[in-house]
Amino acid sequence: MQSKLTQLNVVETLEKNYMPYTMSVIVSRALPEIDGLKPSHRKLLYTMYKMGLLKGAKTKSANIVGQTMKLNPHGDSAIYETMVRLTRGNEALLHPLIDSKGNFGKNNSKDMAYAAPRYTEAKLEAICQEFFRDINKDTVDFMPNYDNTMEEPKLLPTTFPHILVNPNIGIAVGMASSICSFNLAEVCRATIEFLKDEEIDVSEFMLAPDFPSGGQIILNKKELKEIYATGRGSFYLRGKYKYDKKNNCIEIYEIPYTTTSEAIIEKIIDLVKSGRLKDISDIRDETDKEGLKIAMDLKRNTDPDNLMNKLFKMTTLQDAFSCNFNILINGNPRTLGVKEIIKEWTIFRINCVKRQLTFEIKQKQERLHLLRGLEKILLDIDKAVQIVKDTKKDKEVVPNLMKGFDIDEIQAEFIADIKLRNFNQEYILNKTKDIRELEKEIKSLDSTLNSSVKIHNLIIKELEEVVEKYGKPRKTEIIEEHHIEVVKEEVFIEDYNVKYFLTNENYLKKISLISLRSSSTDHKLKDHDFITQEVDGTNKSEVLLFSNKHVVYKIRGYELEDKKTSSLGDYLKNILGLADDEQIIYMAVTEDYKGHMLFIYKNGKAAKITMESYQTKTNRKQLANAYSNETDLIYLEHIKEDKELVAISSIKKVLIFNTEQINEKSTRSSMGVQVLKSKKGSTLTDIKALEEVAFEDFDYYRGNIPAIGTFLKKEDTLDKSYENLSFI
Repeated sequence: MQSKLTQLNVVETLEKNYMPYTMSVIVSRALPEIDGLKPSHRKLLYTMYKMGLLKGAKTKSANIVGQTMKLNPHGDSAIYETMVRLTRGNEALLHPLIDSKGNFGKNNSKDMAYAAPRYTEAKLEAICQEFFRDINKDTVDFMPNYDNTMEEPKLLPTTFPHILVNPNIGIAVGMASSICSFNLAEVCRATIEFLKDEEIDVSEFMLAPDFPSGGQIILNKKELKEIYATGRGSFYLRGKYKYDKKNNCIEIYEIPYTTTSEAIIEKIIDLVKSGRLKDISDIRDETDKEGLKIAMDLKRNTDPDNLMNKLFKMTTLQDAFSCNFNILINGNPRTLGVKEIIKEWTIFRINCVKRQLTFEIKQKQERLHLLRGLEKILLDIDKAVQIVKDTKKDKEVVPNLMKGFDIDEIQAEFIADIKLRNFNQEYILNKTKDIRELEKEIKSLDSTLNSSVKIHNLIIKELEEVVEKYGKPRKTEIIEEHHIEVVKEEVFIEDYNVKYFLTNENYLKKISLISLRSSSTDHKLKDHDFITQEVDGTNKSEVLLFSNKHVVYKIRGYELEDKKTSSLGDYLKNILGLADDEQIIYMAVTEDYKGHMLFIYKNGKAAKITMESYQTKTNRKQLANAYSNETDLIYLEHIKEDKELVAISSIKKVLIFNTEQINEKSTRSSMGVQVLKSKKGSTLTDIKALEEVAFEDFDYYRGNIPAIGTFLKKEDTLDKSYENLSFI
């Protein structure tokens, strides 16, 4: 039998099948609504409320889970996981919604599993009174549950902006939500001020996010302003620690909300094993009933603050929280700033209050209507009794009362239901005396309902009560960003003494002093190559390499591999990408960019350029115009302090001068000042150090710059290695 194949349009199939699923996840599962709850939270809390767990004793969690399945069909394990996060014991919320007994795990630990629901007990926290206040007064809409056997609220009429008070993270399909928590008192004060003046700056009242895990928040005002305005952005949290000097131990007692103690410990162990951290001898998780504690034993002479700065940089002890305030407003997902969220909550709460007032007015009006009917009977009780007495059929009692006293059916039914023993003047007077009070109450409620100012004042009063009952000091400490020490990458680089060797054919070697001392072989060099410079430095030194093309290349010492004397070294043409006719002519090594670069030119001029001119804030690898290109360069040297040098001209004029006579410049390409004047077209041909020449009388050649210099005496020599020197 041949089967038939049906062709389907993929796009149409996805729209038909996948899009409804997507919307279901977004609207009915993953994103919170303006009451700060996802559907699973709301179903659980409402079930517990109906079970009498707001004021009653705790009951087994298994019982709660079982009852919640009447509203939430997603399975007992999913319900219990939702419940665990809302408990005081789990410590995931700034203001827990469920009072718990037993092991509910810890939000800051991934390994501490919670106990089964048959062992744990729970009830609602007192703050949940603010979720269910006046819920039976038509404050919110109700809808049927999944099998139409009972009704549940679409939202809870929270009396404060719970959406901003507890952290809430959800991942839907194609979108997500990540809402940080703020201090309850700060949120309520900001809302109160907003109700008074919508133009307020909420950041004046809501200082920064606040988390149940404590720790510290690094306050970047620009970033925070962006989050408050748009609902998007990120900020950094870091842990808290204290140093036990007696035991040479660091104790971490608060960590960022976004991480776990196990993740931090595992990362530190990895860093120690890899050799990147050498200051820790032992690490332990000492968390107990008193709270979280990660203990680290330090090696002798370890700076604890420096070590912690490294850990903040290298582990999740400092971690980012990314904000995405995506909330369902009237069934539509919207990303809102803090002020917009407060505005939407006030709109929601005002509607709840209006519905409550309308409900109360209606109830009181119905009661007043009944009492007014009863009041008419007071005028002639005997007549009422006679009407009932003379009526032959039961169904005619109400119509006869309606005719006899000019009242409607509802009033007549109420009167007809009064017991015979209560058909007396005292009873009726006691009942009808409430009429004037009810009229006043209705008038007052009606006045409030029609006055936005009074409704605002009512909400403000509720918010003030919430602050008084449930307000707590901040848990997360605020630290200004400029108070945080910026830890550079160099902090994590091992430092040790090295020597740098530059060869004539542009090979560079970095060799540690330990390796040099233990080496028994001479330097390996290419044929005809030789070492032109050897300079002391450290692994963290910066190496400046000047080329004949007026460019300086910069390399950080730790970027070069350690070599041995048996190695040729790194070929600079490959590392730096030098041109074919480009050569490195000088190497300067510095840690602090102190001192000067001295450049002396063929025309007799000399420039003393500050080393800071070669320092850059960004990690630039090369700088153009490293020195002047107007004439040939004769000599260059990195000098840390001024010294005497010997200048020699092409006609053997000699001048001994001190570099302190040369004014420093900051422009790298400066030609500087004249040192040796030209005579009969002479040029400067060489610069030597005093120890390189053999003069009987050095003062004979000394002079202030600029100077022509003095002819070299026959008995003096310009190079101690030369025994005989002919003069022109």
